[in-house]
Amino acid sequence: MTRLCLLRHATTAWNLERRLQGRTDTPLAPEGRAEVTTWRLPPWTAGARAWTSPLLRARETAALLGRHDAEVAPELVEMSWGIWEGRTLAELRAADAERIAALEASGLDLMVPGGESPRAVAERIAPFLARIAGSGGAHLAITHKGVIRAAYALASGWDMRGKPPLPLKGPMALLLEFEPDGRMRSVRLWPVVGGSG
Repeated sequence: MTRLCLLRHATTAWNLERRLQGRTDTPLAPEGRAEVTTWRLPPWTAGARAWTSPLLRARETAALLGRHDAEVAPELVEMSWGIWEGRTLAELRAADAERIAALEASGLDLMVPGGESPRAVAERIAPFLARIAGSGGAHLAITHKGVIRAAYALASGWDMRGKPPLPLKGPMALLLEFEPDGRMRSVRLWPVVGGSG
């Protein structure tokens, strides 16, 4: 069996301001650096092979978790939000509510000018997930919400229209288990603050 824990990076200033970060390479906020000390990951991740997005906020999170051995995996980089990066959804909706609602309703095919669709993110990470599934053992990947949502969509068939069957909010990790032949065995969430399971 193969196990993979997909963990979202800690909080940045842009997270606190609810700004779309995408590929903008923001560091962790002091609040984010502090919150990592309260996180509790599944016990099996202690000896897991570690991976990280190339973006600073993920690499800093890995370092704060003591995972200086984390290998950079370009596939784990956040979804690009194109011309929306640095903006908040509230600002965008206030400027053109009808257009933004139509874009949000497109689910996996939401495409912002200059950006990347969730479907493209899913296609980008599918080979990474397949390699992990076929490699066996335990793996920890420090990444981003957009990547975790795309992985969840691949694992569950969720089309990103409406709310996901599992609430992908707050400090959390997505746990995927694969059979020896690479087939998905289980999908669940792990709340990193007071996590259990």
